[in-house]
Amino acid sequence: METSVTCYARGIVLPGVSSKHSSALVSPPSTSPSFSSKSLKTSSLFGESLRVVPRSSLKVSKAKHTTSLVTKCEIGESLEEFLTKATTDKALIRLMMCMGEALRTIAFKVRTASCGGTACVNSFGDEQLAVDLLANKLLFEALTYSHFCKYACSEEIPELQDMGGPAEGGFSVAFDPLDGSSIVDTNFTVGTIFGVWPGDKLTGVTGRDQVAAAMGIFGPRTTYVLALKDIPGTHEFLLLDEGKWQHVKDTYEIGEGKMFSPGNLRATFDNPEYDKLINYYVREKYTLRYTGGMVPDVNQIIVKEKGIFTNVASPSAKAKLRLLFEVAPLGFLIEKAGGYSSDGQKSVLDKVIENLDDRTQVAYGSKNEIIRFEETLYGSSRLNAGVPVGATA
Repeated sequence: METSVTCYARGIVLPGVSSKHSSALVSPPSTSPSFSSKSLKTSSLFGESLRVVPRSSLKVSKAKHTTSLVTKCEIGESLEEFLTKATTDKALIRLMMCMGEALRTIAFKVRTASCGGTACVNSFGDEQLAVDLLANKLLFEALTYSHFCKYACSEEIPELQDMGGPAEGGFSVAFDPLDGSSIVDTNFTVGTIFGVWPGDKLTGVTGRDQVAAAMGIFGPRTTYVLALKDIPGTHEFLLLDEGKWQHVKDTYEIGEGKMFSPGNLRATFDNPEYDKLINYYVREKYTLRYTGGMVPDVNQIIVKEKGIFTNVASPSAKAKLRLLFEVAPLGFLIEKAGGYSSDGQKSVLDKVIENLDDRTQVAYGSKNEIIRFEETLYGSSRLNAGVPVGATA
């Protein structure tokens, strides 16, 4: 039975969750020594409000990760309505709802928090900005009070944190709290990336093992773009003024089109194959659409349903994108949207995550663009079935 829902029917509904933006930031319990622990404040967005739901009352769905759909999902539905139709896994629904609440609050923090550098750096050596830390704490807190996250790992804190959820029927989540934070001060679009794996492992797994992935995009609009293993497509939700997420777009196919986003261009100096590829885009009059933020650059491929994003390594410009926190979740979103991903030789979703800090080069885009990417860099493509490649205008 299909149900048509008006745009403002229902919004994010978590038991007792306040719609107000709280300034309290809380560290999750049972974390590694690198993550300072503080006492829970009742004014916290995910503190008192989510604790009103006893852990004993949240039972793991026996029909885990099922592929059966309850009803057809519709444009205009709330996030909760969409998820309820998209999967019968109540644990996954709750986790994705909690992350949606965190993204809503991060959007507010990005607009109002200081974006000046702090004296703190993470263990990868990257400078952390004040807004990074705000986003990082909110996401850990959201995962803790979802009650179904066993382990979480952040790009800012690249060590497994025990969130207290079950291993059986629960999930492990890896996230980049604020990708592109260095361009917040210029008012460019930035975003959050996360991937959800079943059980208690974030290493020895592949991107294809994810049960869900998502990104929050904080720009002129705030959107929550997600994909679930149970259903086809990548789905966009818009944050309305009253704080509700509304389903506004589905993407099932990435077509051909002359739009490119070239990352790590310094690698063209000593990677002649990458230089050749970039010159091809320029010579063929592709439209350049590159912001310096991975989230908006990849999101535009999903929204515009065309294009290519590249970030290639060279002997002097090593790969810096992290497979666990960025590449695999975004690869899941792109491939569920009907696009393709590649490290030059295979889908990034087939790369085994051996270590939390594994890094890789990557391309996302339409089939023909990925064929061209692989052929230019390595002479052949796993996707080429003898069909000539060539983007249309």
